[in-house]
Amino acid sequence: MADGAGGPESAGPASAQPVVGYDVPAVEAWINENVEGLEPPFEWSQLEGGHSNLTYKLTAADGTTAVVRRPPMGELLPKAHDMGREFTIISGLGPTDVPVAIAYGYCESPEVTGAHFYVMSYVEGKPMFESADAREHLTPDGRAHVGMSFMDVLAALHSVDPDDVGLGELGKKEDYVGRQIRTWYRSWTASAESAQYDTPVVHELHDFLLERKPEQGPARVVHGDYGLHNCLFNPKGELQAVLDWEISTLGDPLADFAYALNSWTEPSDDILEGSDPPTLVDGFVGRADLIERYEQRTGADLSDLSYYVSFNHWKSACIIHGVYARYMRGQKPADDVDLDLYRARIGRGIEQSAAAAAAIS
Repeated sequence: MADGAGGPESAGPASAQPVVGYDVPAVEAWINENVEGLEPPFEWSQLEGGHSNLTYKLTAADGTTAVVRRPPMGELLPKAHDMGREFTIISGLGPTDVPVAIAYGYCESPEVTGAHFYVMSYVEGKPMFESADAREHLTPDGRAHVGMSFMDVLAALHSVDPDDVGLGELGKKEDYVGRQIRTWYRSWTASAESAQYDTPVVHELHDFLLERKPEQGPARVVHGDYGLHNCLFNPKGELQAVLDWEISTLGDPLADFAYALNSWTEPSDDILEGSDPPTLVDGFVGRADLIERYEQRTGADLSDLSYYVSFNHWKSACIIHGVYARYMRGQKPADDVDLDLYRARIGRGIEQSAAAAAAIS
Protein backbone atom coordinates (compact mmCIF):
# COMPACT_ATOMS: atom_id res chain seq x y z
CA MET A 1 0.00 0.00 0.00
CA ALA A 2 3.04 2.17 0.44
CA ASP A 3 6.69 1.80 1.16
CA GLY A 4 9.33 3.27 3.41
CA ALA A 5 11.96 5.93 2.83
CA GLY A 6 14.96 7.14 4.75
CA GLY A 7 14.86 10.13 7.06
CA PRO A 8 14.49 11.25 10.68
CA GLU A 9 12.92 8.71 12.96
CA SER A 10 10.59 8.96 15.92
CA ALA A 11 8.64 6.42 17.86
CA GLY A 12 5.40 6.51 19.81
CA PRO A 13 4.87 4.53 22.98
CA ALA A 14 2.70 1.96 21.20
CA SER A 15 5.17 1.41 18.33
CA ALA A 16 7.40 -1.66 18.21
CA GLN A 17 9.67 -0.15 15.52
CA PRO A 18 10.88 3.40 14.78
CA VAL A 19 8.36 5.41 12.77
CA VAL A 20 9.92 7.23 9.82
CA GLY A 21 8.72 10.67 8.79
CA TYR A 22 6.10 11.27 11.47
CA ASP A 23 6.01 13.20 14.73
CA VAL A 24 3.95 10.47 16.35
CA PRO A 25 2.56 12.43 19.33
CA ALA A 26 1.61 15.36 17.10
CA VAL A 27 -0.06 13.18 14.46
CA GLU A 28 -1.92 11.16 17.08
CA ALA A 29 -3.14 14.38 18.67
CA TRP A 30 -4.33 15.65 15.30
CA ILE A 31 -6.17 12.39 14.60
CA ASN A 32 -7.75 12.48 18.04
CA GLU A 33 -9.12 15.96 17.31
CA ASN A 34 -10.09 15.51 13.67
CA VAL A 35 -11.03 11.86 13.02
CA GLU A 36 -14.06 10.47 14.75
CA GLY A 37 -13.83 6.90 16.02
CA LEU A 38 -10.04 6.70 16.23
CA GLU A 39 -8.59 6.98 19.71
CA PRO A 40 -4.80 7.01 20.23
CA PRO A 41 -2.31 5.80 21.17
CA PHE A 42 -1.78 3.53 18.17
CA GLU A 43 0.52 0.72 17.26
CA TRP A 44 2.28 1.89 14.08
CA SER A 45 3.31 -0.71 11.49
CA GLN A 46 4.74 0.27 8.12
CA LEU A 47 2.99 -1.03 5.02
CA GLU A 48 5.27 -2.26 2.26
CA GLY A 49 4.93 -1.87 -1.49
CA GLY A 50 4.14 1.07 -3.75
CA HIS A 51 6.76 3.71 -4.46
CA SER A 52 8.06 6.02 -1.75
CA ASN A 53 5.13 7.49 0.17
CA LEU A 54 5.36 6.76 3.88
CA THR A 55 2.31 4.71 4.80
CA TYR A 56 1.56 3.13 8.16
CA LYS A 57 -1.22 1.00 9.55
CA LEU A 58 -2.53 2.35 12.83
CA THR A 59 -4.05 -0.04 15.36
CA ALA A 60 -5.81 1.33 18.43
CA ALA A 61 -6.07 -0.50 21.76
CA ASP A 62 -9.66 -1.53 20.94
CA GLY A 63 -8.55 -3.09 17.63
CA THR A 64 -9.78 -0.25 15.43
CA THR A 65 -7.51 0.23 12.41
CA ALA A 66 -6.70 3.00 9.96
CA VAL A 67 -3.95 4.06 7.57
CA VAL A 68 -1.93 7.28 7.56
CA ARG A 69 -0.06 8.36 4.42
CA ARG A 70 2.40 11.18 3.68
CA PRO A 71 4.99 12.01 0.99
CA PRO A 72 8.59 10.77 1.24
CA MET A 73 11.24 12.69 3.09
CA GLY A 74 13.28 15.38 1.39
CA GLU A 75 12.64 17.94 -1.33
CA LEU A 76 9.89 17.02 -3.80
CA LEU A 77 8.92 18.14 -7.28
CA PRO A 78 6.00 20.62 -7.15
CA LYS A 79 3.29 18.17 -8.25
CA ALA A 80 4.80 14.95 -6.91
CA HIS A 81 3.26 12.86 -4.14
CA ASP A 82 0.12 14.98 -3.87
CA MET A 83 -1.67 13.59 -0.82
CA GLY A 84 -4.43 16.18 -1.12
CA ARG A 85 -5.17 14.97 -4.63
CA GLU A 86 -5.39 11.37 -3.46
CA PHE A 87 -7.68 12.33 -0.61
CA THR A 88 -9.95 14.29 -2.94
CA ILE A 89 -10.22 11.39 -5.35
CA ILE A 90 -11.02 8.67 -2.82
CA SER A 91 -13.49 11.06 -1.19
CA GLY A 92 -15.24 11.58 -4.53
CA LEU A 93 -15.21 7.91 -5.51
CA GLY A 94 -16.28 6.67 -2.08
CA PRO A 95 -20.04 6.67 -2.84
CA THR A 96 -19.55 4.99 -6.26
CA ASP A 97 -19.07 1.34 -7.26
CA VAL A 98 -15.29 1.84 -7.35
CA PRO A 99 -13.77 0.17 -4.26
CA VAL A 100 -11.53 2.63 -2.44
CA ALA A 101 -10.51 3.16 1.16
CA ILE A 102 -12.79 5.41 3.19
CA ALA A 103 -11.40 8.93 3.45
CA TYR A 104 -11.25 9.96 7.13
CA GLY A 105 -9.32 13.21 7.25
CA TYR A 106 -6.68 15.34 5.51
CA CYS A 107 -4.10 17.57 7.20
CA GLU A 108 -2.81 20.20 4.79
CA SER A 109 -0.56 21.91 7.33
CA PRO A 110 3.08 20.78 7.29
CA GLU A 111 3.46 22.12 10.83
CA VAL A 112 2.07 18.92 12.38
CA THR A 113 4.68 16.52 11.07
CA GLY A 114 6.68 18.30 8.35
CA ALA A 115 4.38 17.36 5.45
CA HIS A 116 0.71 17.11 4.58
CA PHE A 117 -0.87 13.72 5.25
CA TYR A 118 -4.20 11.98 5.25
CA VAL A 119 -5.95 9.22 7.13
CA MET A 120 -8.11 6.53 5.55
CA SER A 121 -9.57 3.16 6.40
CA TYR A 122 -7.43 0.04 6.41
CA VAL A 123 -8.48 -2.48 3.76
CA GLU A 124 -7.52 -6.14 3.99
CA GLY A 125 -5.98 -7.53 0.82
CA LYS A 126 -2.75 -8.01 -1.08
CA PRO A 127 -1.33 -6.38 -4.21
CA MET A 128 0.20 -8.58 -6.90
CA PHE A 129 3.79 -7.65 -7.76
CA GLU A 130 5.40 -11.00 -8.62
CA SER A 131 4.39 -14.57 -9.33
CA ALA A 132 5.04 -15.53 -5.70
CA ASP A 133 2.27 -13.13 -4.61
CA ALA A 134 -0.24 -14.95 -6.79
CA ARG A 135 0.90 -18.41 -5.72
CA GLU A 136 0.89 -17.62 -2.01
CA HIS A 137 -2.19 -15.42 -1.72
CA LEU A 138 -4.71 -16.54 -4.35
CA THR A 139 -6.67 -19.77 -4.52
CA PRO A 140 -6.66 -21.52 -7.93
CA ASP A 141 -10.20 -20.28 -8.56
CA GLY A 142 -9.16 -16.86 -7.30
CA ARG A 143 -6.51 -16.55 -10.00
CA ALA A 144 -9.17 -17.11 -12.65
CA HIS A 145 -11.37 -14.43 -11.08
CA VAL A 146 -8.73 -11.72 -10.70
CA GLY A 147 -8.94 -10.57 -14.32
CA MET A 148 -12.73 -10.28 -14.29
CA SER A 149 -12.76 -8.33 -11.02
CA PHE A 150 -9.88 -6.17 -12.29
CA MET A 151 -11.86 -5.22 -15.41
CA ASP A 152 -15.18 -4.78 -13.60
CA VAL A 153 -13.62 -2.17 -11.32
CA LEU A 154 -11.95 -0.33 -14.20
CA ALA A 155 -15.26 -0.34 -16.08
CA ALA A 156 -16.97 1.04 -12.96
CA LEU A 157 -14.38 3.83 -12.74
CA HIS A 158 -14.83 4.74 -16.38
CA SER A 159 -18.60 4.78 -15.97
CA VAL A 160 -18.45 7.55 -13.36
CA ASP A 161 -19.13 11.07 -14.63
CA PRO A 162 -16.51 13.11 -12.75
CA ASP A 163 -18.83 16.12 -12.59
CA ASP A 164 -21.34 14.03 -10.62
CA VAL A 165 -18.86 13.21 -7.83
CA GLY A 166 -17.09 16.54 -7.42
CA LEU A 167 -14.09 15.61 -9.55
CA GLY A 168 -14.87 17.65 -12.64
CA GLU A 169 -12.01 20.05 -11.93
CA LEU A 170 -9.40 17.34 -11.38
CA GLY A 171 -7.65 18.19 -14.65
CA LYS A 172 -8.11 19.26 -18.23
CA LYS A 173 -10.71 17.15 -19.99
CA GLU A 174 -9.67 17.64 -23.61
CA ASP A 175 -6.90 16.04 -25.68
CA TYR A 176 -5.54 13.75 -22.96
CA VAL A 177 -3.52 11.56 -25.34
CA GLY A 178 -2.11 14.54 -27.25
CA ARG A 179 -0.93 16.16 -24.03
CA GLN A 180 0.62 12.91 -22.86
CA ILE A 181 2.46 12.43 -26.14
CA ARG A 182 3.92 15.93 -25.98
CA THR A 183 4.91 15.58 -22.32
CA TRP A 184 6.70 12.27 -22.66
CA TYR A 185 8.35 13.18 -25.96
CA ARG A 186 9.92 16.17 -24.19
CA SER A 187 11.10 13.75 -21.52
CA TRP A 188 12.66 11.46 -24.12
CA THR A 189 14.50 14.23 -25.96
CA ALA A 190 15.73 15.77 -22.70
CA SER A 191 17.01 12.40 -21.44
CA ALA A 192 18.51 10.96 -24.62
CA GLU A 193 22.05 12.31 -24.17
CA SER A 194 22.51 11.34 -20.52
CA ALA A 195 20.82 7.98 -21.09
CA GLN A 196 23.11 7.39 -24.08
CA TYR A 197 20.04 5.96 -25.76
CA ASP A 198 18.17 7.32 -28.77
CA THR A 199 16.56 5.75 -31.81
CA PRO A 200 14.74 7.15 -34.85
CA VAL A 201 11.84 4.77 -34.16
CA VAL A 202 10.79 6.76 -31.10
CA HIS A 203 10.61 9.96 -33.13
CA GLU A 204 8.76 8.23 -35.97
CA LEU A 205 6.24 6.78 -33.52
CA HIS A 206 5.79 10.21 -31.95
CA ASP A 207 4.83 11.68 -35.32
CA PHE A 208 2.60 8.72 -36.16
CA LEU A 209 0.76 8.78 -32.84
CA LEU A 210 0.05 12.49 -33.09
CA GLU A 211 -1.13 12.15 -36.68
CA ARG A 212 -3.43 9.15 -36.06
CA LYS A 213 -4.78 10.21 -32.67
CA PRO A 214 -8.47 9.21 -32.34
CA GLU A 215 -11.08 11.72 -31.30
CA GLN A 216 -11.57 11.55 -27.54
CA GLY A 217 -14.95 10.77 -26.07
CA PRO A 218 -16.28 12.07 -22.72
CA ALA A 219 -13.51 12.57 -20.17
CA ARG A 220 -13.42 10.20 -17.23
CA VAL A 221 -11.18 9.76 -14.19
CA VAL A 222 -8.11 7.89 -15.41
CA HIS A 223 -6.01 6.20 -12.75
CA GLY A 224 -2.77 6.47 -14.70
CA ASP A 225 -1.11 3.38 -13.21
CA TYR A 226 -3.91 0.84 -12.99
CA GLY A 227 -2.27 -2.53 -12.46
CA LEU A 228 -2.34 -5.49 -10.11
CA HIS A 229 0.40 -3.82 -8.06
CA ASN A 230 -1.97 -0.99 -7.17
CA CYS A 231 -4.96 -3.14 -6.22
CA LEU A 232 -5.73 -5.14 -3.10
CA PHE A 233 -7.21 -8.62 -3.67
CA ASN A 234 -8.62 -11.19 -1.29
CA PRO A 235 -7.72 -14.89 -1.79
CA LYS A 236 -10.83 -15.36 -3.96
CA GLY A 237 -9.48 -12.84 -6.46
CA GLU A 238 -12.00 -10.14 -5.58
CA LEU A 239 -10.64 -6.61 -5.81
CA GLN A 240 -11.07 -4.93 -2.42
CA ALA A 241 -9.60 -1.47 -3.07
CA VAL A 242 -7.67 0.50 -5.68
CA LEU A 243 -4.64 2.36 -4.34
CA ASP A 244 -2.20 5.14 -5.31
CA TRP A 245 -4.34 7.79 -6.98
CA GLU A 246 -1.75 10.57 -6.85
CA ILE A 247 -1.17 10.79 -10.64
CA SER A 248 -4.82 10.32 -11.55
CA THR A 249 -6.48 12.97 -13.67
CA LEU A 250 -9.26 13.41 -16.23
CA GLY A 251 -8.78 11.99 -19.69
CA ASP A 252 -9.46 9.28 -22.22
CA PRO A 253 -10.66 6.08 -20.53
CA LEU A 254 -9.46 3.93 -23.45
CA ALA A 255 -5.89 5.04 -22.76
CA ASP A 256 -6.32 3.90 -19.16
CA PHE A 257 -7.78 0.58 -20.31
CA ALA A 258 -4.96 -0.10 -22.79
CA TYR A 259 -2.36 0.66 -20.11
CA ALA A 260 -3.90 -2.00 -17.87
CA LEU A 261 -4.07 -4.39 -20.81
CA ASN A 262 -0.40 -3.88 -21.68
CA SER A 263 0.65 -4.78 -18.15
CA TRP A 264 -1.17 -8.12 -18.31
CA THR A 265 1.57 -10.55 -19.36
CA GLU A 266 0.69 -13.92 -20.87
CA PRO A 267 2.87 -17.08 -20.71
CA SER A 268 3.23 -17.04 -24.51
CA ASP A 269 4.77 -13.54 -24.46
CA ASP A 270 8.49 -13.03 -24.95
CA ILE A 271 9.42 -12.38 -21.31
CA LEU A 272 12.44 -10.28 -20.47
CA GLU A 273 14.98 -12.01 -18.26
CA GLY A 274 14.54 -10.69 -14.74
CA SER A 275 10.80 -10.07 -15.11
CA ASP A 276 8.42 -12.10 -12.96
CA PRO A 277 4.84 -10.85 -13.47
CA PRO A 278 2.11 -12.50 -11.38
CA THR A 279 -0.08 -13.31 -14.38
CA LEU A 280 2.40 -15.98 -15.52
CA VAL A 281 1.09 -18.27 -12.78
CA ASP A 282 -1.32 -20.96 -13.99
CA GLY A 283 -4.97 -20.01 -13.81
CA PHE A 284 -5.06 -16.39 -14.94
CA VAL A 285 -7.27 -15.44 -17.88
CA GLY A 286 -5.73 -13.90 -21.01
CA ARG A 287 -5.85 -10.41 -22.49
CA ALA A 288 -8.64 -11.41 -24.88
CA ASP A 289 -10.82 -12.19 -21.86
CA LEU A 290 -10.07 -8.78 -20.37
CA ILE A 291 -10.99 -7.06 -23.62
CA GLU A 292 -14.28 -8.95 -23.83
CA ARG A 293 -15.14 -8.19 -20.21
CA TYR A 294 -14.38 -4.47 -20.47
CA GLU A 295 -16.33 -4.18 -23.69
CA GLN A 296 -19.32 -5.95 -22.13
CA ARG A 297 -19.26 -3.78 -19.03
CA THR A 298 -18.79 -0.40 -20.75
CA GLY A 299 -20.15 -0.84 -24.28
CA ALA A 300 -17.03 1.03 -25.44
CA ASP A 301 -16.05 1.12 -29.11
CA LEU A 302 -12.68 -0.65 -29.14
CA SER A 303 -12.00 -0.29 -32.87
CA ASP A 304 -9.02 1.96 -32.08
CA LEU A 305 -7.60 -0.33 -29.40
CA SER A 306 -4.38 -1.01 -31.36
CA TYR A 307 -3.68 2.72 -31.35
CA TYR A 308 -4.06 2.96 -27.58
CA VAL A 309 -1.89 -0.14 -27.09
CA SER A 310 0.82 1.44 -29.25
CA PHE A 311 0.53 4.77 -27.44
CA ASN A 312 0.91 3.16 -24.00
CA HIS A 313 3.91 1.04 -24.97
CA TRP A 314 5.56 4.17 -26.40
CA LYS A 315 4.70 6.23 -23.31
CA SER A 316 6.00 3.51 -20.96
CA ALA A 317 9.27 3.36 -22.90
CA CYS A 318 9.65 7.12 -22.52
CA ILE A 319 8.94 6.95 -18.77
CA ILE A 320 11.44 4.15 -18.18
CA HIS A 321 13.94 6.01 -20.40
CA GLY A 322 13.67 9.05 -18.11
CA VAL A 323 14.24 6.96 -14.98
CA TYR A 324 17.16 5.19 -16.64
CA ALA A 325 18.68 8.58 -17.51
CA ARG A 326 18.51 9.68 -13.87
CA TYR A 327 20.39 6.53 -12.87
CA MET A 328 22.98 7.20 -15.55
CA ARG A 329 23.42 10.80 -14.34
CA GLY A 330 23.88 9.55 -10.79
CA GLN A 331 20.72 11.31 -9.57
CA LYS A 332 19.34 8.04 -8.23
CA PRO A 333 21.41 5.41 -6.39
CA ALA A 334 21.89 2.41 -8.69
CA ASP A 335 22.86 -0.09 -5.99
CA ASP A 336 21.00 -3.36 -6.52
CA VAL A 337 19.34 -1.92 -9.67
CA ASP A 338 19.52 -3.98 -12.85
CA LEU A 339 20.29 -1.23 -15.36
CA ASP A 340 20.52 -3.74 -18.19
CA LEU A 341 16.91 -4.72 -17.49
CA TYR A 342 15.87 -1.07 -17.56
CA ARG A 343 17.56 -0.62 -20.94
CA ALA A 344 15.97 -3.82 -22.24
CA ARG A 345 12.53 -2.65 -21.09
CA ILE A 346 12.95 0.59 -23.05
CA GLY A 347 13.76 -1.36 -26.19
CA ARG A 348 10.93 -3.82 -25.65
CA GLY A 349 8.43 -1.01 -25.19
CA ILE A 350 9.51 0.60 -28.44
CA GLU A 351 9.25 -2.73 -30.27
CA GLN A 352 5.78 -3.40 -28.88
CA SER A 353 4.61 0.10 -29.76
CA ALA A 354 5.84 -0.28 -33.32
CA ALA A 355 4.20 -3.69 -33.66
CA ALA A 356 0.83 -2.34 -32.47
CA ALA A 357 1.18 0.68 -34.77
CA ALA A 358 1.79 -1.65 -37.71
CA ALA A 359 -1.58 -3.31 -36.98
CA ILE A 360 -3.44 -0.01 -37.45
CA SER A 361 -5.09 0.11 -40.87
